[in-house]
Amino acid sequence: MHLNHGSYGAVPRRVRARQEEWRAKIERDPTGFFCDVYPEEVRLAAAVAATRFGGAPGDWVFCENATAAINSVLASFQLGAGEEIVTTSHAYGAVLKAMRVWAERRGATLAVVEVPGVVESEQQVVELILGALGDRTRLLVIDHITSATATIFPAQRIVRAARDRGIATLVDGAHAPGQIALDVPAIGCDWYTGNAHKWLFAPRGCGLLWTAPDRQAHTLPVVLSHGTDRGYTPSFDWIGTRDVSPWLCLKEAADCFDTFGGSALLARNRALAAEAANGLADLLGAEISAPPEMRAAMAALRLSGLSGNAETASAIRKRLCDNGVVVPVSAFAGHLWVRISAQIYNEISDYRRCAAVLKRVLSGRFEKPVWSATCRSLR
Repeated sequence: MHLNHGSYGAVPRRVRARQEEWRAKIERDPTGFFCDVYPEEVRLAAAVAATRFGGAPGDWVFCENATAAINSVLASFQLGAGEEIVTTSHAYGAVLKAMRVWAERRGATLAVVEVPGVVESEQQVVELILGALGDRTRLLVIDHITSATATIFPAQRIVRAARDRGIATLVDGAHAPGQIALDVPAIGCDWYTGNAHKWLFAPRGCGLLWTAPDRQAHTLPVVLSHGTDRGYTPSFDWIGTRDVSPWLCLKEAADCFDTFGGSALLARNRALAAEAANGLADLLGAEISAPPEMRAAMAALRLSGLSGNAETASAIRKRLCDNGVVVPVSAFAGHLWVRISAQIYNEISDYRRCAAVLKRVLSGRFEKPVWSATCRSLR
């Protein structure tokens, strides 16, 4: 039973078939493909991203994932000694490590704003982040939807306030494309990155980076290659031989998303995740990370009375998997968390089984749980 769509997505059969067609085409004539076919096709794929998420095709480039895109932005950003990057405690672990390294290389500092695991409101998040910005702050990096806690941050409000102070902004939207409605230019940030291989059904390795037009001249990939002296899109489009088939399947993936319901699918998944989260919270005595308006097709629950580290979380995850339940368990802010996802192939009975197995794994003392009318919204 797969309740972890948020980590690695799922690729529909028709998208996998399209990817195999591209791979076969490449194998038949690699030279002809990379010299004559790929340059046009990758720009057509970028046009799909622009149509879906706003901006012009030339604003969009591809990377293997959001972490790669963020590293490119950090490598390109002119951060001086004594200056500061600000982020939050909810930043994805790999991104947090990258920010720390890039800051140290420049003689700068990284300030991490402590945002509670369970948040009360958008206003609370806004005030905490904006309150940490100072005269030395040059770059603010925030999540759009957090990884460990599945919380939607009010990105537009935060970005606009930061830009009013002259601070550049990078939004990590790894979980956003295909999970929430998205108009990237309207957010107002300088850079936005997301993964199409999570919620938009693209093959794994389909990361996207949008760069505001006035930032493109100074934004280059971490790997500098033949396109380096030709500008923003050429530098990202070609950094050497690699598997570009996930990028060229973006249209097929987006078409699948529409076939599965498009905006109706977003609403269906959001409602299912909310229903499941309420039932799990009641049955397990857990706390949901954020109010309903700050959640979408994922929900994270803090397991009451349980603390632990990454090793403990991993052990619980493996025990759940041994019992047929695939769901991420993490250690965050001193507590253990479980995060559920809702996608087209899930139904409410999946979460009932998840609760039953989780309760047995965590204690072993409980009878098999019974879902009843006492569980909010679960019938």
